[in-house]
Amino acid sequence: MTQAFSRVRFIMVQPSHPGNVGSAARAIKTMGFSTLSLVEPKFSDMTTQPEAQALASGAGDVLAAASVHATLEEALAPVTLAFALTARVRDLGPPPCDIRQAADLARAHMDEHGDGEIAIVLGTERAGLTNAHIAACHRICHIPANPEYSSLNVAQALQLAAWELRYALLSHAGVDLLPPTQAAAPDPGAAPASSAAVQAFLAHWEEALVAVKFLDPQHPKKLLPRMRHLFSRAALTRDEVDMLRGVCTAMLKK
Repeated sequence: MTQAFSRVRFIMVQPSHPGNVGSAARAIKTMGFSTLSLVEPKFSDMTTQPEAQALASGAGDVLAAASVHATLEEALAPVTLAFALTARVRDLGPPPCDIRQAADLARAHMDEHGDGEIAIVLGTERAGLTNAHIAACHRICHIPANPEYSSLNVAQALQLAAWELRYALLSHAGVDLLPPTQAAAPDPGAAPASSAAVQAFLAHWEEALVAVKFLDPQHPKKLLPRMRHLFSRAALTRDEVDMLRGVCTAMLKK
């Protein structure tokens, strides 16, 4: 699975803000990816600028390993399936898909082609990708955000793309997507209460209800059977029985 993640690269075209580059490095590392490429960055030392380093926040290794290219074609040289991430409708260009479809297409492409390489290509905050940039890709991809306010910055868009790719790769491989849990010693209090303990509690409960005048023992009606059914459905644990017995004791003291 690690090999599949290494076959995905994220390409930022003409990035102008070091903070966005640092945030992008952090975004892809949190999703298990590590390959970041910069095309015509505004500054030659983009990855070493303080703002980039600060916003990478633990993803300095991804930032340090980022490759720099003079053209998008150069960055895409080893790529066999590239997605141009854009929010604008294009009259001409590759066929469109949404980001979830793109992730599924990427996963299928890597399954079918053992040496296949995937790229997610993003443009600048101000202008996005040009038609020429998009023409260099195989598919147009969009994130179906709120149509009334679909403004995502580059790092946010990249984070969503990385998440969808991660989900597609891991779920297809049958990997458990729940967070890992630490094995803990069994809690005796969480064990089911015995029938004897529940019956003793119910007797105590009845005594307490009488004491607070909620239950008239001369005219009990169906109150006790209904409460017995209630506690039976609850499948009380040992700790819960002890807690309820404490409630009974407090009621009797009053």
